[in-house]
Amino acid sequence: MGKVLIMDHPLIQHKIGYIRREETGTKDFRQTISEIAMLICYEATRDLKLDDVKIKTPICETTVKELKGKKMAVVPILRAGLGMVDGMLTLIPAAKVGHIGLYRDPETHEPVEYYCKLPQDCAEREIFVVDPMLATGGSASAAITMLKEKGCKNIHFMCIIAAPEGIERLTKDHPDIDIYVGACDEKLNDHAYIVPGLGDAGDRIFGTE
Repeated sequence: MGKVLIMDHPLIQHKIGYIRREETGTKDFRQTISEIAMLICYEATRDLKLDDVKIKTPICETTVKELKGKKMAVVPILRAGLGMVDGMLTLIPAAKVGHIGLYRDPETHEPVEYYCKLPQDCAEREIFVVDPMLATGGSASAAITMLKEKGCKNIHFMCIIAAPEGIERLTKDHPDIDIYVGACDEKLNDHAYIVPGLGDAGDRIFGTE
């Protein structure tokens, strides 16, 4: 069974408070999203396995810890997920990056795939799916289903702000994955926006309206 971890780190809470503000401009919003992603990534990688490796320091030989051969991939859900990639690559620069593009069908409100490009060996990698907002959970669930259909088994989901409805949908559809959440908000409104939320993350990252 996967776990749901809602962050309580003061730095994460402080930075989320900053990006919620209506007056926070595109440059600062984009930078802070990246910083929050890095902090959540730090927590999300806590359980990665380690191996003992013998090395030589300038003083003597010793044994140190290194990540146990697990290759990683960051898979943003387009387009807002792109805002979280750089922060994660700062911590895990050897990770490969895949992309999943989904749009919501205006009639069925279900996600439809329009783009999917993943590392060839994605099935062997530890996958971190990223999207700043987990609202209804439809896109995140569809993205994870796509990854599972391509043989991926070690999948984690990371978001900055979630609605309870999104967490419920994701844990119901994919009870085996770990979910890392910066903050869990009150609810979704009638337009499926998170309340209090921060508006449209994609528009605020890229300066579009």
